Amino acid sequence: MSGDDATVNVGDIARLANVGRPAVSNWRKRFDDFPRPVGGTASNPLFSLRDVEAWARRRDKAFTASPADRIWQRLRGTGDDLHLLELVSQVGAFLLARQSGADLSGLAGAVDADLLRDIGAWADQAGEAEAFGFLCERYIEAHSRRLLDTPPEVARVMAGLVDGDTVLDPACGIGTLLLACGATRVLGQDMDVASARLGAARLGFAGKEATVRAGDALRADAFPERQVDAVLCNPPFGDRNWGYEELAGDHRWEYGLPPRGESELAWVQHCLAHVRPGGLVVIMMPPSAAGRRSGRRVRSNLLRSGALRAIITLPPGATPGSGSAPDLWVLRRPTPGREPPSSVLMMDATDDLSPIESAWRRFDSDPQAELPGVSRAVRIIDLLDHEVDLSTPRHLVASGEAAPGFPHVRQQLATTVETLAGAIPDLAVPADRRDLPMTTVGELLRAGVIAVHQAPLRMATDNGGLPVLTVRDVMKGRGPTGRTIREPGMVVTEPGDVVTPLTPSGPAARVMTTAGSVLGPQLLLFRADPKRIDPYFLAGFLRVASGAGSARASAASTRLDARRVRIPRLPVDEQRVYGAAFRRLIEFEEAARETAALAENVVRLGFDGLVDGALRP
Repeated sequence: MSGDDATVNVGDIARLANVGRPAVSNWRKRFDDFPRPVGGTASNPLFSLRDVEAWARRRDKAFTASPADRIWQRLRGTGDDLHLLELVSQVGAFLLARQSGADLSGLAGAVDADLLRDIGAWADQAGEAEAFGFLCERYIEAHSRRLLDTPPEVARVMAGLVDGDTVLDPACGIGTLLLACGATRVLGQDMDVASARLGAARLGFAGKEATVRAGDALRADAFPERQVDAVLCNPPFGDRNWGYEELAGDHRWEYGLPPRGESELAWVQHCLAHVRPGGLVVIMMPPSAAGRRSGRRVRSNLLRSGALRAIITLPPGATPGSGSAPDLWVLRRPTPGREPPSSVLMMDATDDLSPIESAWRRFDSDPQAELPGVSRAVRIIDLLDHEVDLSTPRHLVASGEAAPGFPHVRQQLATTVETLAGAIPDLAVPADRRDLPMTTVGELLRAGVIAVHQAPLRMATDNGGLPVLTVRDVMKGRGPTGRTIREPGMVVTEPGDVVTPLTPSGPAARVMTTAGSVLGPQLLLFRADPKRIDPYFLAGFLRVASGAGSARASAASTRLDARRVRIPRLPVDEQRVYGAAFRRLIEFEEAARETAALAENVVRLGFDGLVDGALRP
């Protein structure tokens, strides 16, 4: 396929024209001269890219197809969508070998020779890594619903729970979990050859020392007898053909033969067999695996040995292809001679993933530590009944079982209250109020003291390889939870940037302390000259304006018109004094929230214990 033969669908046209899909559909209805389909189906027609570009020029419509877009459209048009993964994976292997100077013969055999030559020419200009990253992101974007891949935000959480230099994923898919982890040496295996090849390319371009093999890890383990520091895994669920008959006597079933309908318990034990004593396994599990009667024996043995350390319920849809709320099981391979632990962490993270790592770290260092309202340390002996039901809702609901935790949580609250008292900022009351000369953000913008930035229109935040800061992240004061692909006009945060919602639902203005997050939609980013204005000083006044609504675009609007925000005209040294006070107030606010949550938990545990007799006045 030549460059002139590249085709685009309605979604491609919308993306290249920076409009929504309905706008393209409207063009097709309104304009008789809109290009006719040249292929595809009635529900997904394909149009000649050359014809669409010519039409857009005639109609004075913005439409930009970069050289990278043209390569992608040609690659996508080479075959049907079912074979696109194979094509992209072969191009990835070709570009990775090209970058390393390896032999290119036999690589990308299914890709048209003319297209492969043009890909090489493009890579000469953009670089192999940039070229592969673009094609890979486009593939993931185009097949996000079909691609059964761990969502990036979930992958980051799973990877954040493990440490070590060597990590294995025995069901690695396209390598998302291994990319998220901090290990430099990674091992992967996947049943699909194209997925394994694409995963190897992604890991190679990320600078990891990766060994990825194709094959069924349960039936044909590519790394027999190999033990690593940690294992991450999101295995296939509900596979009744996992090898029950031929693997009945396998040495990996240390905790009991997995029942025929419990393939997930086979994956759990496969992962444990590959981790060194003391090493962690973090594995995605369907919620049913926590309570099915057929798996009681294996669950019981995992508890008795101390291997199962935590069960964390994730938001619905955290597993591709399913709307249920899956669980994360955290397991640690027992160390011979060490006494098994007495408790398991139960956690509900269906509303927010951000507390997972801190809750686990606290529990791992103190087996009685709990995160109020979110997690509980449950005694293993209380779980070993005739059901061995490990479903988190059953153990997180208010009940008398929580009462034994009352003294521990009460002590946590007492310590936090004592710390909170010392965190109250000391602000002086002046004898007379100073009348300060004022300016506005608009004047500072015109003077070049501040620059303001926004994200591109219709920016996606639910898929891709780049972290995106969302409005909710800014309001909650947490790290980026969105994901997107690279596109023109995106804004990447730098330390000292001030970010505030365009339509605030309360006071919020945040100073970024790290770099690398992509600015999400409905956010304003202010980049100030630090020699002329202190970022915390600016953030303090933006926060008050956003919360009070004093800088709205109009009386009927909820949007913030930041240009109207009034700011005192002060020397930068004096600004920094104000900025430090604003910063202490924010830190105190965060500490107060944690204290309030602890107080609520003390009250709940106290009532529960008094009512069922577990506590006495």
